[in-house]
Amino acid sequence: MCLGVPGRVVEIFEQDGIRMGKVDFGGIVKEACLAYVPETEVNDYVIIHAGFAISRLNEEEAQETLAILREMGEDVPMGEFTSR
Repeated sequence: MCLGVPGRVVEIFEQDGIRMGKVDFGGIVKEACLAYVPETEVNDYVIIHAGFAISRLNEEEAQETLAILREMGEDVPMGEFTSR
């Protein structure tokens, strides 16, 4: 299953000539490539898929999506996705 997750850009930097950013996913910060969304600035929200920012979105859209993901997580019993 492929899933894009919204996060807030907290830092932008360049690594090996590629525009990168640190993105906050509700307290967890990960690095992501920002090459596909060059207009992104610090505090913008982006959708991250497989380590790449693929689109920008406004804060309201991001918060709605994060709330839905949290609800989905609450509905899935622990161990639902463990291997057997």
